[in-house]
Order: sequence, then structure tokens, then C-alpha cells
Amino acid sequence: MDYDPSDEKKAIDDTKAGVKGLVDSGIVEIPRIFIRPPHELAEELNMCKSTLQVPVVDLSGIEAEDRRKIIVDEIREVSEKLGLFQVINHGVPSSVLEGMIDGTRKFHEQDVKVKKEYYSSDPTTRRVRYDGNVHVYKTKGKTAHWKDTLYVAGLVSGHIEPEELPEVCRKEYVEYTNHVDKLGEILFGILSEGLGLKPDQLKATECAKEQGMACHYYPTCPQPELTLGTGKHTDPVFLTFILQNQIGGLQVMCDNQWADVEPIEHGLVVIIGDLLQILSNDKFVSATHRVVANKVAEPRISVIFFFSGVSTPPKMFGPIKELISEENPPLYKQVLVVDYVSNFLSKPLDKTSLDLVRL
Repeated sequence: MDYDPSDEKKAIDDTKAGVKGLVDSGIVEIPRIFIRPPHELAEELNMCKSTLQVPVVDLSGIEAEDRRKIIVDEIREVSEKLGLFQVINHGVPSSVLEGMIDGTRKFHEQDVKVKKEYYSSDPTTRRVRYDGNVHVYKTKGKTAHWKDTLYVAGLVSGHIEPEELPEVCRKEYVEYTNHVDKLGEILFGILSEGLGLKPDQLKATECAKEQGMACHYYPTCPQPELTLGTGKHTDPVFLTFILQNQIGGLQVMCDNQWADVEPIEHGLVVIIGDLLQILSNDKFVSATHRVVANKVAEPRISVIFFFSGVSTPPKMFGPIKELISEENPPLYKQVLVVDYVSNFLSKPLDKTSLDLVRL
């Protein structure tokens, strides 16, 4: 008889306790809905591990002209080759970073009775929602991810009405979003200069106007070799910041090999998204990345803050005209962000949407 994952999905959904609920129930084998296909597991065994050290960029002294030029060059180089790097001395206080990790942990580890008030698998229902990730973008035949997530959508310039946020992490989330919104402005300025444009040119496109967050909780997994925390993908946004605790798992693809993105205390991971690759006309590349599951005693916690560029009224984005010439013709057609994201959500996670808008 053909396996139908919908029964498992419904059983997990009905508890509203997410993947953490499975672990708390004492399971020693993961449900089949989380197990990757045999061909993927076989491919994994044959793949060599990359020894790449992900570049770390020190943002200290960025106000000084000479130092800024060095930082711009470092970020430009890694954005052209890998699309992912880490930043330190970025101006977000360590107390704010630690508070954000702690607030995310508190939300996911609180009583299910409280947490389930936010539970929904439908992204159209509410701006702040918690989900167990078993639906996996409604894509047939894909395995579920070993994580629970609190989503916060529709931040405008880092702002959301505090009362919309869960009380257990409200203060920490407001502080964090205010700081990373400002850091985003700095990074977009650096990336703009890296493209040979004026510092405010990327911001002028309004690509940083709207943001969102995904606050992930990856529980200990009894069979980590069979599943993934987050599958292989690129981000359908302009820019992503990742704050992670000291439990590893994040990996980036480099030359068809996976390289670990080792956690740096008080550091932030920066990822170039698909839409910035489109704006830059392929000068910058969006990073292919994933998160592996692990069996360590502590949960992995990560906070994804992304600049989505969604606007009202909807805005078309395409290669920036200053980057286009006879020698460098446009490689992409104009696209609405909402259309691009809709396509991303309707396809297998590991299939890029860039090809659909490529000329």
C-alpha cells in the first residue's frame, strides 16, 4: 500500500505541540514524514565535506574612510563568490543578542496550552504564528523538517505593534528588531558600494522596507542522520541575518560540497538572497544553505531576520539600470516580490525560482 503522509501530518498538527512535542513524548524513532528519500541519503554518504572557512568580516571602524574601503572590498568579494559571510563588531549589543536567543527558547519551551494559541500552518491567517513545519510548503513528496518555528511577518522598518508578539518574548523581540533594522541599513550601504553604486542606492529601491522573522527551535533528534533541520534552499528575499546559539548545524554549499558555518559568539551570519542576485544582475550570488539535525542534548536555536521588499502598492524589481550596458545586458526580467515568493512556496524547496525569471 502506498504511504500517505497526511495521517502523520494530521496527528502531529492536532497536538499543536510541534516537533518538540514528539521529543517530549519520548520517541526513539522519528516518524516517517521526517525521513529523507533513499536517493538523498545515499547521495549524502558519497558527498565529500568542504574544508572551507566561512569569511568573518569585522565591521569595527567602519566610519573611517580607509577602513570602510577594506570592509566593502571584503564583503564584495565574498558576495560574488559564496553569498554568505559572518560579521562581528556589528553594533548590536551582546545583551540584545542573548536576550533574543533566550526569548525564542522561552517561547518554544513554555506550556503547550499557552503556545498553541499562536499555532497555524497557514501563513495568511496571522502576522505572528507558530508552526511545526510538517506541511513543508504543501509540496508533495518532500520530507518534513525537524524544527518548530515562530514566524513574525510584516515588520515595517523593524517595527511591529508589541501587543501582537507573545508576552514571554515581547521585550526581547522589539529590542532586537530595532537594532538589526539599523544594521541592515549599514549592510545595504556597503553592498551598494560593492556594486559600484552610491551608498544609498540599494535602499532607494525600497528592498529593505519590509522585513520578517522566523525564530527556529531545533530539538534534539534521535536519528539525525535520517532527516534535516532545514532542507537545501536559497532565500527568496534580498538579505538575511541569522543569529544562532552555539549549537552548530548551519551549512553552506561551496563547489558542490557542504561547509559548516561555525557559530561565533555574538556574531551574525549574513546571506545574500535571490532578489539581491537579481538586482545585482548576477554580480552577487544567493547562497545555497541548509541546517542538519543533531543529537546533542541542547536544542539549536536560530533567529532569521530577512529583508523581503514586499510593499504596498506592489513594486517590480529587476537588474539595477546602472549595472546594465551593452557588455552587461540584463539577465532577469522584472518581477513582483509577491509573485516570486508565491512560486518559492509552491515548489520543492531545493529547486531555485531564479530560473523562472531569467531571460
